[in-house]
Amino acid sequence: MLTGTKVGLRARHDDDIPVLRTELYNDVVNASRAEGGPWRPITPGSKDPRLVVEDKNDGLVQFSVVELEGDTLVGTATLWGIDNHNRSAHIGLGLLPSARGKGYGTDVVAVLCHYGFVVRGLRRMQIETLEDNHAMLRSAERNGFVREGVLRSSAWVMGEFLDEVLLGLLVEDWKPDRTS
Repeated sequence: MLTGTKVGLRARHDDDIPVLRTELYNDVVNASRAEGGPWRPITPGSKDPRLVVEDKNDGLVQFSVVELEGDTLVGTATLWGIDNHNRSAHIGLGLLPSARGKGYGTDVVAVLCHYGFVVRGLRRMQIETLEDNHAMLRSAERNGFVREGVLRSSAWVMGEFLDEVLLGLLVEDWKPDRTS
């Protein structure tokens, strides 16, 4: 398990799946804001790739996020779009409603940066998030990510187009013990 100060990133367990399906993916508004496509229900027992980790895609690493104190499941973390040639990847995360507002997002981003830069030897990490996702923007910027641009009206979410913010972090700008 990879650990931060508050959370750990570990392999997905079978008993994580019903919790994630119920608390993250069955929440139409939250799932619509987090996914790149329209919301659709996930059938219990299905092998939906958002829940079930197949370990066959080298460009995708999915974790379950747990509180270090108590080992309670609090969400998901993903390194996706891993490009070994250009040594870059994208970060994604989702926290259960009960885990939001506790600083876990900042810690998850820090642990994913450690995994990407130290374990995988990447050079660049990138985050795309909706312009009104203040929690994700704050988590990224606290870890040294820099706003690189705005993708105007690029995300269709629940009946409207929203702007996305593009943030990047290069390994030489990364400060692993950032605590702000």
